[in-house]
Amino acid sequence: MATPDATPHRPDALTLEVVELIGSVVARYHEEYEEAAAGHALTGAQAKLLSLLSLEPLPMRKLAQRLKCEPSNVTGIVDRLEARGLVERRPDPADRRVKLAAATGEGRRVARSLRESLRFAREPLAGLSEGERVALRDALRRMLG
Repeated sequence: MATPDATPHRPDALTLEVVELIGSVVARYHEEYEEAAAGHALTGAQAKLLSLLSLEPLPMRKLAQRLKCEPSNVTGIVDRLEARGLVERRPDPADRRVKLAAATGEGRRVARSLRESLRFAREPLAGLSEGERVALRDALRRMLG
């Protein structure tokens, strides 16, 4: 017979509701992100990689880590984006043996257009006061550690 201390702690109703709401927000964001990517004839993975590269050039290994996939997958994604003129490979100035992937001017333009087309992330937040947005940001940062 299990003692009360042996049973796992069950989250309260408020915690369960918050978890469900976070899941719904994430699902809607991913859905809109995929739609925005498709509007630029990109897959979600291509759009994510292009967004990363619009911030800074990165080596393939680091791209794989950030996208949580195998380096060989990153190579294929970069190949397809390079064929469209959105990404280029260049030597790393710090280590000429390493190749960096970098967004081209057109790649940065497409990445910016993708960000600007994400209404779901922007419009509901606009309905919150600055104080509410700050509180939400701070709570999310605390949750992420």
